Amino acid sequence: MPIATVNPANGETLETFEPMGEEELERRLQLAEATFRTYRTTPFAERARLLNRAAGLLDEDLPEIARVMTTEMGKPVAQARAEAAKCAMAMRWYAEHARRLLAEKVPSETDVRDSGASRVRITYRPIGPVLAVMPWNFPLWQVVRFAAPALMAGNVGLLKHASNVPQTALYLEDLFHRAGFPEGCFQTLLIGSGAVDGVLRDERVKAATLTGSEPAGRAVASTAGEMIKKTVLELGGSDPFIVMPSADVDRAARVAVTARVQNNGQSCIAAKRFIVHSEVYDAFVEKFVAGMRALKVGDPLEESTEVGPLATEQGRADVEELVDDAKRSGADVLCGGDRPEGPGWYYPPTVLAGVTREMRIHREEAFGPVATVYRVDDLDDALLIANDSPFGLSSNVWTREEHEIERCARDLEAGGVFVNGMTSSYPAFPFGGVKRSGYGRELSAEGIREFCNITTVWQGA
Repeated sequence: MPIATVNPANGETLETFEPMGEEELERRLQLAEATFRTYRTTPFAERARLLNRAAGLLDEDLPEIARVMTTEMGKPVAQARAEAAKCAMAMRWYAEHARRLLAEKVPSETDVRDSGASRVRITYRPIGPVLAVMPWNFPLWQVVRFAAPALMAGNVGLLKHASNVPQTALYLEDLFHRAGFPEGCFQTLLIGSGAVDGVLRDERVKAATLTGSEPAGRAVASTAGEMIKKTVLELGGSDPFIVMPSADVDRAARVAVTARVQNNGQSCIAAKRFIVHSEVYDAFVEKFVAGMRALKVGDPLEESTEVGPLATEQGRADVEELVDDAKRSGADVLCGGDRPEGPGWYYPPTVLAGVTREMRIHREEAFGPVATVYRVDDLDDALLIANDSPFGLSSNVWTREEHEIERCARDLEAGGVFVNGMTSSYPAFPFGGVKRSGYGRELSAEGIREFCNITTVWQGA
């Protein structure tokens, strides 16, 4: 894929960028290594000052960068502004809390004495340059949720962003530079996916984090394993949305629409499989389908647009193939289901019922505004369907019954269980998945410590 800004609303190529040559890439790797040697000892207060400055600049740039994101990958502009504001909030959160999250820990006096030591400390030290391979769907947030904790921990970042969001990628490097971070603390590498393996194999790069597709995750994990380097992977998701009889069905249906079509349906943590108890199935599906039909699809730069185009032509083709396969195999199309005429990579909000295990959409992630609904007779059946997926990123449960909440918290195979609300990410809480949704955690204390050398300092009597 060329490194280019292509407007998904009309397919027009707006700007193309030349990939970095070997000399420039080498210069940047040298700079990252040299910068880390000094930046790693920068006091927390100074790191926090710089990150707060970056947050302030992002606030000032918000209208402009939101428009850039929308033009590059098609998200409704109101959602783009919200994404940028969330990034500024996360920067400020880590600037405030990183010192506490990485404070030295002291074992109990008993454990220290039993070890024969006079003093034992556990410290969290930065590990060096970290390669971040990031996707286009949340082109600011995915990067910032890595960069903010990494920079506060004393690491430096190397960003290989998706090839269809180069302007956003370059903006991020410029943002941290304008904030006053030393040159080399955060660099964007304009390289193709074929160059990632070589960068990851470089001894100066100490770890990698990737958010993206399962094949991309396999490739990075394979190389990192060979080189014995730490990785954090956040891959796909096909999150269940369980609705039980005690749920507030009206609210559940309203939230379900947003949960499915946020970011034009291109979110790993979007609810995708709606598993509804037979007692409330008809009422929920009627309201859910009506809500999906009522969504305004159109130009993502218009404030009233709720669903814009998919980010790439291939992405739309992939969604269309999943829906067509389900239709051929007997699924019922409750709304949508056909590609519209005209320019741009649009696909209508779609709801499918009568989905079976033989259909691809039952097992594969639909990365677009397509929902599947299932009728179940009890919580056991709901959990069987919910867990019948290779993915395990997050999940949603709608019930007022405490025993059902506890059962789902225990038995759902996912990195998150959100009860009576939509899955979201917040800096204070760990984020990540299980199974083919990846491993490791971002955000919170767990996230900032992923790329730290957890060091035991033992002193004898």
